[in-house]
Amino acid sequence: MKIGYSFWGFLGNGITDTPDGGRSHRRPLIDALLGRGHEIVFLQANRDLIEAGDDLGNAYTFHSGSPDIDVLFLEWRWAIEGRNTTACGTEGHTCDLHRQAELVTRYTVRRKTPTVIWDKDRELRPDRMWRRVRQTAICEAALQPNPGAHRLLFPVDDRLLAEADPIALAEKPRDLVLGYVGNQYDRDEHFDHFFAPAAAHFDHLVGGKWTKTSRWPHVRFLGRLPFEAVHAVYDRSLATVLMLPERYAAVGQMTQRIFEAVLAGCLPLAPADILHADRFVPNELIVSSSSEVVERLAHLQRIAGTQQHADLIAACLDRLDLFRLSRQVDVLEAVLDAAASRVAVERGAV
Repeated sequence: MKIGYSFWGFLGNGITDTPDGGRSHRRPLIDALLGRGHEIVFLQANRDLIEAGDDLGNAYTFHSGSPDIDVLFLEWRWAIEGRNTTACGTEGHTCDLHRQAELVTRYTVRRKTPTVIWDKDRELRPDRMWRRVRQTAICEAALQPNPGAHRLLFPVDDRLLAEADPIALAEKPRDLVLGYVGNQYDRDEHFDHFFAPAAAHFDHLVGGKWTKTSRWPHVRFLGRLPFEAVHAVYDRSLATVLMLPERYAAVGQMTQRIFEAVLAGCLPLAPADILHADRFVPNELIVSSSSEVVERLAHLQRIAGTQQHADLIAACLDRLDLFRLSRQVDVLEAVLDAAASRVAVERGAV
């Protein structure tokens, strides 16, 4: 089918000054859909070209108008004051929300085009009408999505899982005990409780946009890093902490940070308040307090480079099967087909 795909971010490395975490998984998902015979046209601005000067080898199609499509697929955008709620042309304005409204009005409302909304940031409230409209389907990246929503997790490429070697990763020298790359957004509670106390005891680094850090003067914040530098931090780090906003932790929504870390051999410690934490990491890596984080990190230092270390990495890699790209594409194709079939029935086509 021909999919009109709306996302606000990048397919390539993009630019440093952006919070777009979707670069870890968006392009593999799109390439897999293309590989299965679908046609994709992107309906938001080509930020790779406009902002990063990257033409992506002219491998993808962007359209600023309203092309004919079979289904609309939206990475859901929401109102961000001072950014996409301002008038077009205003300094600092981004037009993602305006364009999304235009697309939903034109396709979903007027043309009754089958529409799939991927609420990756848990910003689509349970009472929103889009959860009740027959031509729409909602996907969420959580183990326990809202009633009526489909589970579509952030995907990790099957090839990367197949190529990962736990023994080689365990033997790699690491000069940092603790590393993290990600932005501050709603993560202060986990950071306060798990990461910051451990950072007082071990060599560490934190990359990403952290603007309110005065209460953690001992923590080494690097600021935002280029996307291609993310792997380098985890490649140096023995372990990380999977810090989530409460709205993610409560439903078992894990971000791409887990596979960015594990594929580099960086062991993820998971706070016990994350729903289904044992599905993301082995029990030995689940922590309930700052003292447990310190104890686990000291233990990991002792076993670094051993078979026990390699076995822990292997256990973490096994759990990434949950996010396997081929599995997520199967889910998305089923949702797309079901949405299209419902609309076809209503139109009397079948």
